[in-house]
Amino acid sequence: MSDYTHFDKDGRPVLVDVSEKKTTKRTALAEGWIDLPQAIADVVSQGGVKKGDPFSVAELAGIMGAKKTPDLIPLCHPIRIDNVSVRCELLGSSVRIICEATATEVTGVEMEALTGVSLAALCFYDMCKGIDKGMVIRDIHLLQKTGGKSGDWNAKERYGA
Repeated sequence: MSDYTHFDKDGRPVLVDVSEKKTTKRTALAEGWIDLPQAIADVVSQGGVKKGDPFSVAELAGIMGAKKTPDLIPLCHPIRIDNVSVRCELLGSSVRIICEATATEVTGVEMEALTGVSLAALCFYDMCKGIDKGMVIRDIHLLQKTGGKSGDWNAKERYGA
């Protein structure tokens, strides 16, 4: 078991020691999608969701989710987040969700950005499920990250997309 970073030599979970890592500015950008049945797309585009504006509520939920990441993901380091923004945009009958997180820390903010997208998507679903439960949350992934020991990473460079 000693080859695992999140387990000690006896196989017990541990928080990785990051005390020797350098503090650097780190950013992460994540994306996800919700495919909507046409009935929801129509109501959403006209601002007629009975619970309220699903875009602003989902964006707020995404920010809150990013801030709670270490409470939701086991062994994820609690970090001081400098900035989180979440944007939801209706594109045809799909909602694109983007979350950007920034921190000057010793560990990255990829999990915060991904959690932000995930919580925004779940909240949007909750806001609209009374209209139709046939929404599909899909393709939550990291678009890019900067900073830290591993350097910059970009999905376009990796996957060409």
